[in-house]
Amino acid sequence: DSLVQLQPQKARLVMADSIGKETVMEVESKYVKAGDIVLVNTGDSIPVDGVIISGDAQVDEHMITGESLPAHKDKDDEVVGGTIVLDGNLRVRATAVGSASVLSNIIRMVREAQGQKPPLQKLADKISAVFVPVVLGVAVLTLLISYYALDATFENAMMRAIAVMVISCPCAMGLATPAAVAVGLGRAARNGILIKGGDTLQRLKTVKNIVFDKTGTLTTGKLQIESFTAEIDEQQFKTVVSAIEQHSSHPIAKSITKQWNDTGDVTLAEIEEVKGKGIQATDNKGNHWQLGSEIWLHGSVAKDKGYDLYLYKNGSYAGAIRVSDALRPDAKETIAELKEMGYHTILLSGDKKAKCERIAAELGIDEVLAEQSPEQKNKKLDELIQTAPTAMVGDGINDAPALARATVGISLSESTQVAIQSANVILSSNQLGTLPRAIRLGIYTERTIKSNLFWAFIYNIVAIPVAAAGLLRPTYGAGIMALSDVVLILNSLFLGVRRLKK
Repeated sequence: DSLVQLQPQKARLVMADSIGKETVMEVESKYVKAGDIVLVNTGDSIPVDGVIISGDAQVDEHMITGESLPAHKDKDDEVVGGTIVLDGNLRVRATAVGSASVLSNIIRMVREAQGQKPPLQKLADKISAVFVPVVLGVAVLTLLISYYALDATFENAMMRAIAVMVISCPCAMGLATPAAVAVGLGRAARNGILIKGGDTLQRLKTVKNIVFDKTGTLTTGKLQIESFTAEIDEQQFKTVVSAIEQHSSHPIAKSITKQWNDTGDVTLAEIEEVKGKGIQATDNKGNHWQLGSEIWLHGSVAKDKGYDLYLYKNGSYAGAIRVSDALRPDAKETIAELKEMGYHTILLSGDKKAKCERIAAELGIDEVLAEQSPEQKNKKLDELIQTAPTAMVGDGINDAPALARATVGISLSESTQVAIQSANVILSSNQLGTLPRAIRLGIYTERTIKSNLFWAFIYNIVAIPVAAAGLLRPTYGAGIMALSDVVLILNSLFLGVRRLKK
């Protein structure tokens, strides 16, 4: 179970003796109790849910919140077990351990949701279960009526009864669903779509709502400069920002220096990293530069609010940068195609409301539900499912319970292993644009199953009375029966070649 593997197995437990001398001991996480203090360093997974009692750090909480940017955590802030300290050191007092932790609750929700899914009950299977006894009964009645009521010879009456049994075709009804499903699954695989079970293909056809996570699903999960504003010369702004960010290992800094790598003639000295706030430095011309958060530098200024980084020169505002996930190149086209097909699209994310609304507006998504925890996502999905069958498209650990609970859970191939395990459909090409194709394949598979069943029922309804009337010899009946299977298989094979695009 990939989720279970995410639970840290070891913890550095801080123990104090009677005179207050502290010792750090590495223990298994299961032995940490509420109230214990644990030490967490850069690169460690936080072993328990708790409250920071000292230290500060940048923490990757993507698995819980869906937020692509790391969160700065300081004294008295709460942290969640399983999240990763990217930079910094923390002392954490455990508040929830074992089954009471957030990650354990996510595991429980996934297992409950997976256990609630019923096995597919096919109409054809139910009919096939009683078909053979019914045909045997019809054959016996044909023998008795032909011999006693219609004065046929016993040999002729027996031939009619045999013809009834030979021409009847329970295999056609038995093949109607699996033949179409087998072709549909094969066609899906050739199109970069992996589908777990034929019942998923049929459920795809029923979907009315399609819910998307943001980070890693509609976006690539990779940070880039979205926009910037400069109060100084634009080229100078870029070179100064690049020169400063060369000295930081923060994910935002790495994304900026990847795009802006020209430091020009700027040489920095007296570089100081202000933990959780930003960096300040002095250049070779004596200018004092500060690059950091809005709270640190720009809190009392009304202009250009809502950016991720602010640059100040000698105490004066010099510009700001907004960093965001890059949208998938096929996201807008995919949403437009789904809306054209009549689906209601929803963005369900743990990220900030403003970011979610901006992305939804750009992509044309109908509804936004932002700042949702895994438990809230689960609850929202339950509410949606009660109104109409709902598909969930997600990629993260925080999406796993919702993926498992949805009518159909859909994940991309580069998603976390937890999301892939919880999903019913995996877009193995890692392209969101294959989603409409997967849904169309579900629709066409359902139509093929219905046409197969129609043929199987019509064939038996017509053929059995003809055989009972003595109009068909058993040898011909056997050939016609085989032909009915061939027609059904050919109809199913057509699903493998029909066009899936618009």
